[in-house]
Amino acid sequence: MKAKNQRLILALLAVVAIVGAALLAMSALKDQAAYFYTPADAKKDHVEVGRAVRLGGMVQKGSIEREADGVTIRFVVTDNVETVPVRFTGIVPDLFKEDSGVVAEGSFQPDGSFVATNILAKHDERYMPPQVAGEMHKTESLDADGAQQKGTK
Repeated sequence: MKAKNQRLILALLAVVAIVGAALLAMSALKDQAAYFYTPADAKKDHVEVGRAVRLGGMVQKGSIEREADGVTIRFVVTDNVETVPVRFTGIVPDLFKEDSGVVAEGSFQPDGSFVATNILAKHDERYMPPQVAGEMHKTESLDADGAQQKGTK
């Protein structure tokens, strides 16, 4: 067999091995592809009880309750479609508050509630809904006569 043919066969085997490894990795990660479940997704997908997952959404206004032990907290996560009651024992992040985003790591219970083992809260002061941002970025310009025009983009 010529050296040229050996290199071609070796290159083909390498490509097949890389494609096989990629397919194997994608297959192993297909169930973990979602970063978190929203309450509506969790109910729709019937997430199994006891399985470690992440639940994400907004902390419903007026839902935070602290228990007498000082470390257990109950609150409701919503995606404005469904809600899930959550219980967490531990210290919550400083950014954790009502009407803010939260991702809770833990598992669902048979009664439909969620017991969190970790709470992740994120709030970006710079975030602004697109409609508000559009209004704020309007500029003032001069028309042909030199008078100012407001509200042009």
